[in-house]
Amino acid sequence: MLDKNFVRENLDLVKERLAARGGDYALDALVSADAEWKKAMAQSEDLRRRRNEASETIGKLKRDGVDTSVQQAKVKEISGQIKLLEETVRSLEDRLNSILHGIPNLPDASVPAGAGENDNLEVRRWGAPPEFDFEPLDHVDLGANLGILDTDRAVKIAGARFALLSGDGALMERALINFMLDVHIRHHGYREVLTPFVANSASLFGTGNLPKFAQDLFKIEGTDYYLIPTAEVPVTNIHQGETLEREELPKKYVAYTPCFRSEAGSYGKDVRGLIRQHQFNKVELVKFCDPAASYEELESLTRDAEDILQRLGLHYRVVTLCTGDMGFSSAKTYDIEVWLPSQNRFREISSCSNFEAFQARRANIRFRDGSGKRQYLHTLNGSGLAVGRTWLAILENYQRNDGSVAVPEALRPYMGGKELLK
Repeated sequence: MLDKNFVRENLDLVKERLAARGGDYALDALVSADAEWKKAMAQSEDLRRRRNEASETIGKLKRDGVDTSVQQAKVKEISGQIKLLEETVRSLEDRLNSILHGIPNLPDASVPAGAGENDNLEVRRWGAPPEFDFEPLDHVDLGANLGILDTDRAVKIAGARFALLSGDGALMERALINFMLDVHIRHHGYREVLTPFVANSASLFGTGNLPKFAQDLFKIEGTDYYLIPTAEVPVTNIHQGETLEREELPKKYVAYTPCFRSEAGSYGKDVRGLIRQHQFNKVELVKFCDPAASYEELESLTRDAEDILQRLGLHYRVVTLCTGDMGFSSAKTYDIEVWLPSQNRFREISSCSNFEAFQARRANIRFRDGSGKRQYLHTLNGSGLAVGRTWLAILENYQRNDGSVAVPEALRPYMGGKELLK
């Protein structure tokens, strides 16, 4: 959530940066409601001053034995006016907050302008695509031929956009989770947490999922619980309502969770295979840091996620998302895209974002700076990595002409030394 005072004092800048995102964000309505709120607050404060002065006068008159019934009636009238103004102020605050809750974060000045994914800016590449002397299969056919991926039975169990892994397929999924967690804990210095897989509406508000993106979530009927769309939600809210000490920062957490998304608005997209599922596994990286260091922390978080792909020997690239392709809460995002031979293109496998103080303000997470002043810290997160997409990338990139799939060397200790899926 943006700071109301910042919006008021920097309206032209806010309009300019939001215009780069595209869309209409009701800033004029915000300015109008804010002006009404300031006027009502000033009137309320003036009436309180007059009531206090009148009360002091009544006290003096009473001590002198003077009848104060007229003055007391006037104080009662002022109190009634104050009560009405307080209701007006609350109503205006609700209107202000409702507008503010629907306004996305401001893109950082370093974010390239653009309308969509075709305007994203490539930053770097690592590795090279595999060369085949045969026509490579996609992961669905590979998985079915190996007997490790069954989409038909998953549909029978739950419906479309679910998958059933078995045998070496289930083993590799579990191996990838443990491999990713171990690398981030042992080599990158993250602290592992195991969170609830459901979250309440306050937590989803804190990360920016509610109220704007309710249609993307699975809500548990009759409760205030939602299935989490990503570990970002519970991990970010570990410190909801807290004030951390500067010396504690940065705090770095890693968590495995299943993720649940309704995929609202994605009808017809990536219907084949594991690219876009209602349920998938992910290892998530979350940081809490001093605002002065947050962009350095974004670079290191992105490199931590890249390290997983490098250890697995998977060709990828990093792109900076343009203003029109960024997430609601993000100030800057790098997407890491892995190479998929069957599609002859890169596909997203991780998004690494700096939210600056946007989430911290919504979740009320602060730190005490060097002078002892409490201020909002910055939050960051990124997938380290999406497990299912890593699974399918391994199948496609390590496939052989006979239909078998080589296991990346780094993953073999997690699969009992297995070198080949066949």
